[in-house]
Amino acid sequence: MTTTDKWMDLLADDRLLLDRASTAERVADILRQRVIDGALTPGTQLSEEGVGKALAVSRNTLREAFRLLVHERLVVHEFHRGVFVRVLSVDDVVDLYRVRRLLETSSVQRAAGAPGPLVEAVSEAVTEGERAAWDERWWDVGTANMRFHEALVALACSPRANETMRQVLAELRLAFHVMSRPREFHEPYLGLNREIADLLAAASWRTAAERLDAYFDAAETQLVEGYGSYRA
Repeated sequence: MTTTDKWMDLLADDRLLLDRASTAERVADILRQRVIDGALTPGTQLSEEGVGKALAVSRNTLREAFRLLVHERLVVHEFHRGVFVRVLSVDDVVDLYRVRRLLETSSVQRAAGAPGPLVEAVSEAVTEGERAAWDERWWDVGTANMRFHEALVALACSPRANETMRQVLAELRLAFHVMSRPREFHEPYLGLNREIADLLAAASWRTAAERLDAYFDAAETQLVEGYGSYRA
């Protein structure tokens, strides 16, 4: 096992999450989470033999999980080559931010009826990112940032919105890999996350939504420019 295959060791650990009643959906959940936390990077080949052995699942189950992830645009199947984690385009990034505005901004605008624990979860995700930054774990800051945005959508109290957001975040994490300096990319947003969390705690829903829209404008521009440098 090479250092580039550490994600395979993580999958072996994930085997404990599976039991005899496990389905392709649960395998897909595990692989999706490994995309979200950054362990599976764009272009990584997912061999049936390696992944199946790591998770101790049948080839048929794994193929069905791959089909689910192809549908979610997280992996691609290349004829005679195999299954690979997808590499996103600039157009993908722009569309992802369209969807994020629809999901996140709308959830924040209508958060007045959200239960207190859901509002607190937003702040907790920000604190997690601040702790990671203090320890200079910048990739973990990115993961905490994902949880922050996931918590924003959870304010809508919609299981369907939550599911859609998880798929969006998994795709977005693939886009983040073009940013070669994670500290420079993630650090400026720590303060913005805290500001938005504090506004939500103060029930300033409209102002929080306005800050979030400005946040998306800056982040989308930065990521698109990053893609330009990456492709140059």
